[in-house]
Amino acid sequence: MAGSRFIPDRGLTTRMVLTMALLGVLYVAFVIALVLVGMSVWLVLLIVVGFALLQYFTSDRIALFSMGAREVTPEEHPDLHAVIDRLCAMADMPKPRVAVARTDVPNAFAAGHSRRNTVVCATTGLLRRLEPAELEAVLAHELSHVAHRDVMVMTIAGFLGVVAGFLTQMGLRFAMFAGGGRDNRNGPSPALVALLVVAVSAVVWALSFLLTRVLSRYRELSADRAAAYLTGRPSALGSALTKITGDMGRIPTADLRRAEPFNAFFFTPAFSRSGFSLGQLFATHPPVERRLEQLADISRRLGTGG
Repeated sequence: MAGSRFIPDRGLTTRMVLTMALLGVLYVAFVIALVLVGMSVWLVLLIVVGFALLQYFTSDRIALFSMGAREVTPEEHPDLHAVIDRLCAMADMPKPRVAVARTDVPNAFAAGHSRRNTVVCATTGLLRRLEPAELEAVLAHELSHVAHRDVMVMTIAGFLGVVAGFLTQMGLRFAMFAGGGRDNRNGPSPALVALLVVAVSAVVWALSFLLTRVLSRYRELSADRAAAYLTGRPSALGSALTKITGDMGRIPTADLRRAEPFNAFFFTPAFSRSGFSLGQLFATHPPVERRLEQLADISRRLGTGG
């Protein structure tokens, strides 16, 4: 992969391109369908363009604000900056901004629409629990997301679902209060138009949700793989993963619920299921067992025992 020493992943690149292409087709069909069911062309464009700009340019700030995180200087967190400096030098990539979220939920995430404005954030719960080698492995995982540009792709991919979800909620509320009669031009009733918008938006939301979830699960495996090869210590990443998922059960449910909306960007989700189930089809991450199995296989390939 150009621009860093993280191992290239053609599978990830192919999946990102395919997902964006399918979402692009879905996006065009979504706009056309909204116009056909009676929404104003200008209103559709205003909503779509407005959400696109908001999502694209403010995703990093929204993520930090929602997590109660703030950027930190090397003087405030010298050890954290030192680890990221070392990893960026190893990967030959620009250093992102560094932030810390004051929450006991042990996790980390990367956010931003480009390398220039990307931020890597670790929680105080993560910094308190992990050994230096484990922390380095987790941060390498997050930096690989930045290097592979999948943070940007997931930000863009999530935009369509946000718009569809917003229109679904607004359409339902409008349908509840709109009258059932026809409009003044003998067209369909406002309530009927609202319900048609809800139906179209719900279908688009479901399809975009499934597409982004499939991509999200693969990108996590790819980031694990890239981090393991960069640091040369896959067992450290496996140890961190085991420790974090084990400690999640000790975190108050209220705290986990507040963090759950950011599962797709976390190192490991606030809520997760073990083993295969129907719920795994909608999961943001692959099962922990699958991630540990991959790391064990990398350890055998490296012949270092981790």
